[in-house]
Amino acid sequence: MAAPARGRRCRGAVLLLLLASVLAPLALYGRSPVSLPDSTVARGAFDREDGSNLVWPHMAASEVSLAKDLTIERLGEHKNRVLSAADDWQAVEIVKSQSAEKIDTTVPWKEPVSRDVDEAIAEGNGSAHSRQDGLIKEVVSTDSMESEEQGGQGIKEKELPDASDSEVEHKDGSGAAAAESNIAGITTTGNLSSSFEKESAADTLSGQITHATSKESYIRAVDISADLATSKSSADHSATSPDATIRIIKDQLTRAKTYLSFLASRGNHGSAKELRARMKDIQRALGDATNDGMLPQNVHSRIKAMEQTLAKLKRTHDGCSGAVSRLRTAIHSTEERLQSHKKDANYLAQIAAKSLPKGLHCLPLRLTNEYYSTDSKNKDFPNMEKLEDPKLHHYAIFSDNVLAAAVVVNSTLVHAKKPADHVFHIVTDRLNYAAMKMWFLANPLGKAAVQVQNIEEFTWLNSSYSPVLKQLASSSMIDYYFRSGKARPDENPKFRNPKYLSILNHLRFYLPEIFPKLNKVLFLDDDTVVQQDLSALWSIDLKGKVNGAVETCGETFHRFDKYLNFSNPLIASNFHPQACGWAYGMNMFDLSEWRKQNITDIYHTWQNLNEDRLLWKLGTLPAGLVTFWNRTFPLDHSWHVLGLGYNPNLNEKDIRRASVIHYNGNLKPWLEIGLSKYRKYWSRHVNYDQVFIRECNINP
Repeated sequence: MAAPARGRRCRGAVLLLLLASVLAPLALYGRSPVSLPDSTVARGAFDREDGSNLVWPHMAASEVSLAKDLTIERLGEHKNRVLSAADDWQAVEIVKSQSAEKIDTTVPWKEPVSRDVDEAIAEGNGSAHSRQDGLIKEVVSTDSMESEEQGGQGIKEKELPDASDSEVEHKDGSGAAAAESNIAGITTTGNLSSSFEKESAADTLSGQITHATSKESYIRAVDISADLATSKSSADHSATSPDATIRIIKDQLTRAKTYLSFLASRGNHGSAKELRARMKDIQRALGDATNDGMLPQNVHSRIKAMEQTLAKLKRTHDGCSGAVSRLRTAIHSTEERLQSHKKDANYLAQIAAKSLPKGLHCLPLRLTNEYYSTDSKNKDFPNMEKLEDPKLHHYAIFSDNVLAAAVVVNSTLVHAKKPADHVFHIVTDRLNYAAMKMWFLANPLGKAAVQVQNIEEFTWLNSSYSPVLKQLASSSMIDYYFRSGKARPDENPKFRNPKYLSILNHLRFYLPEIFPKLNKVLFLDDDTVVQQDLSALWSIDLKGKVNGAVETCGETFHRFDKYLNFSNPLIASNFHPQACGWAYGMNMFDLSEWRKQNITDIYHTWQNLNEDRLLWKLGTLPAGLVTFWNRTFPLDHSWHVLGLGYNPNLNEKDIRRASVIHYNGNLKPWLEIGLSKYRKYWSRHVNYDQVFIRECNINP
């Protein structure tokens, strides 16, 4: 009895296996994915003694009928092989051994038309066995849309786990194995479908059943494959990385800290409080753990809660693009305010530079009063015979600032090796003439000679002779300087300084007329300080040049294109924009060459051409650049160091080594806005114990 029963069970098992091998190609060849129920046929056949799993009681009747019809059609071709296989006991043993082993699911499938049917059945059986672990179950339906409306009797897809869930739940690597089995099953299905499409072209019934759902099933299969690939990658990372969960936690904490800074700046205290609570919770879970095995059991729930909080914040707060937009707006607004503040600061600096401290205003008044109260017999300077001696060292100083002129003279004589060889020619305006003369009468220079002249005594200097005098007296020039309401908003206010109206600034172009009997004159600005003996300057051969000056081609100074308007063809055709400029303030002029080359007429020519100020703005340096073009001899830079009136970053060694230092700029040493670090070089030459200085309360 046992033997016949066992024979019936084996016969039924073999029949069912062959049925599956035939049914799978029938359905799959038409591009409709099909899979078995939750337990594979082979496993049910051998695990159950009563054979109850040999039928599918949960399948719909229509599905069974369709499967039966298709099976009968195909069984006609394989009848002999089925009968012989049922009688062969060895087939049962082979099937048992195959079901116990883990069979490679990726069985290659080639065109069945070129292979023996036995091989096709064997590979079909292998494909059926390979889908035991984690295969996605689907059942063929004649009308999938109709079945879904009738309560889901059509195609049913098992939901795939999310990649992140797979990473958390399948740490033992089982998820990866399941994903591999699923992918292999889908690959085999695709191969079978491709083969059967050619073989069953004439099968009308099968084509009608599968045509409606073939495209949809193909797209779904591709999407499932992509999801499985992602799940597999995540599972592999989880399996190979012992700190994958710790990395997730640290990433969440980093994002949380970023959001927390945004919330704090925007005053969103409710969300900030919730986020801090989540951070504390997940930080407690993290602790000192170095791998996932050290984390508590409920860590995944905490990770999920934190992720939900971060997602909510991401929805309620804009991302990086919004922050970048706000930052750009803030930067633009800040730059506009900065430019506005710079303009205001520049304007205020010009106002401060034009102002006169109370002490310096008091000093000329006090000196003028003293001059006119002094006996006229005591108003002549000694050593007047030296004033026209060409063998001596003559200095030209044009200033209306008594204290500044006094510092230039004092500093020169302090460092002079032979003070008796130095002669100082000071020219000032009518308002300061008495004060300037009284200062040097009250503070005699010893053996050195000094001359103080009033510019109005130069009767030859008038508007008919000097174009600049004519221009300065014009109504348009007066409007330009004193009616600031007409100024352009982008115009530098330094060009509107009324000091340019003073003819004292232009006297440097009339040196041969002022000193007709002298051959060389050293011109010094009143904002300079002499630190060494300058006698060697008179021994320098200027090689036929008229002007000896220090060039200013360094980083902090400009070339011709910064002073002249090269958009004007007259400037562009006569000068080079990159030509090296030079500095006014300490210049050795060869008056003999000046007269030979007729420099004053050249100056007048250019001044007439610039009557409408289209060639350069007002000032003496641009006029000097065009007048002495190719007529300037470069002196060594150590003779003249500039920038103490605006540049706080000068090299102290260069300052100490310089023969003359120049406070060019608005930050003059006698003003409160002057740079304090440089004031000492100037104030050391002021006698603060002098009676007039004490009376005017002038302090260092």
